[in-house]
Amino acid sequence: MYQAAENRYDKMIYNRVGKSGLKLPAISLGMWHNFGDVDLFDKSQAIVRRAFDLGITHFDLANNYGPPAGSAEENFGRIYEKDLKPYRDELIISSKAGYYMWPGPYGEFGSKKNVTASIDQSLKRMGLEYVDIFYSHRPDPETPFEETAQALDLMVRQGKTLYVGISNYSAEQTAEITSIFKELKTPFIIHQPSYNMYNRWIEEGLQDILTENGTGSIAYSPLAQGLLTDRYLNGVPEDSRASRTSSPFLNTDQVHKKITQSQALNEVAKRRGQTLAEIAIAWILRDGKVTSVLVGASRVLQLEDNVKALDNLTFTKEELSEIDGILAENKG
Repeated sequence: MYQAAENRYDKMIYNRVGKSGLKLPAISLGMWHNFGDVDLFDKSQAIVRRAFDLGITHFDLANNYGPPAGSAEENFGRIYEKDLKPYRDELIISSKAGYYMWPGPYGEFGSKKNVTASIDQSLKRMGLEYVDIFYSHRPDPETPFEETAQALDLMVRQGKTLYVGISNYSAEQTAEITSIFKELKTPFIIHQPSYNMYNRWIEEGLQDILTENGTGSIAYSPLAQGLLTDRYLNGVPEDSRASRTSSPFLNTDQVHKKITQSQALNEVAKRRGQTLAEIAIAWILRDGKVTSVLVGASRVLQLEDNVKALDNLTFTKEELSEIDGILAENKG
């Protein structure tokens, strides 16, 4: 029977989410890939157990995570029932609604109908009475933001979630829905954007809006689908994601465009005593603007390596300037 490590809180860093009362670990476990029915349950269970033993209290899901869609929540629910249920009050469990889940006009986006059905389905799959954070996974181009915000607010009032968040909203969209949440007095505390060294879009307005409103952020895709790891430093391995023509996330052209930059960043990492992945994660947390970094993992060792990034989060001005110079080359 699983028993959590007694020293699990000794080394992890916990950051306050904006101006809320909640804190998140600096490293959170994202369950977008590697936790569906196509993956080995025992391996998924080992990763989740090790994550909690390392002080990672936040497990991030969405209704469409898998594959197939829904299976990541189901498998997490199995792991929760077997291992984590005694520790529920120590856990932050989040999920989302917005991407396609079922046929017909109500199976995606941000209508009250979809949000209400989605959270009920997610709670059932995971075997939970509530989630800690529930997100609008993407903006709905046809549903008024008032409706999406009111639906999320209702989920809080019904006790199905403690806090709400948004993901993939632009700076302008974030400003608009934030004002609605303020009127409703909804505990809207966090935005989940993609952010990494090669994808710095949130620095062009979104971070300012989040700071002004006391909203936290949690970065997904911190390693740029593997570009910011040693996996592609010397080209495209035959067994890699980028080598598969079916991969919608990474291809050989993207790898070749970034190899020179990745190699230069790796040299900076070496001087800091870090791997490329470690410096990439540390860089996201460099100035305290990002609350937490969402990492995925297909192996326990991979998770442990990512957590090592927290051993050195301090950058000199010279290092930051050098990194900016490297990232400015061949931008795109």
